[in-house]
Amino acid sequence: MDPASTGPSIATSAMSFSANPAASADQVTTHQVTSNQVTDNAVPVDPALPEPPLGVRCHRPWGWYEVLAVGEGYQVKRLHLEPHRRFSLQRHHQRSEQWLVVAGQGVVQLGEDVHTVQLGQLLAVPVACLHRATAGPQGLEIVEVQRGSVLREDDIERLEDDYGRCEPA
Repeated sequence: MDPASTGPSIATSAMSFSANPAASADQVTTHQVTSNQVTDNAVPVDPALPEPPLGVRCHRPWGWYEVLAVGEGYQVKRLHLEPHRRFSLQRHHQRSEQWLVVAGQGVVQLGEDVHTVQLGQLLAVPVACLHRATAGPQGLEIVEVQRGSVLREDDIERLEDDYGRCEPA
């Protein structure tokens, strides 16, 4: 069943995962963020351009993400939310997402539904579905598989944001 054509869903995975320790700060190239702008060594990056290179951490007010893989019609990211942080209530018009919780726990809003999530849970985020993740006290890490024709950061419509990144109505 294609998650882009169905409502939001959540499942508990029967798979087990072994966690690899996160790379230390001196082993990772980073992108810093000012407001909604991504920068790499203070050079602005156009949000309409493709994602940064594989393995480059892009810092956000809620934590960071890095692109793990890219292919025709898909992109895989690792999202790390710091304890008690959340990203904006948002939706995408050009892509669906599959999320697998790989570390920590938290709360995820999918449409009108709110779910407590933990290690091993799999969630489907259809195109245009409102969604938000909030980390618990240990943080939250999600592997996100995006599928669609547009897989860029500018395909985010923010409806609520704790960090002042919503467009004025």
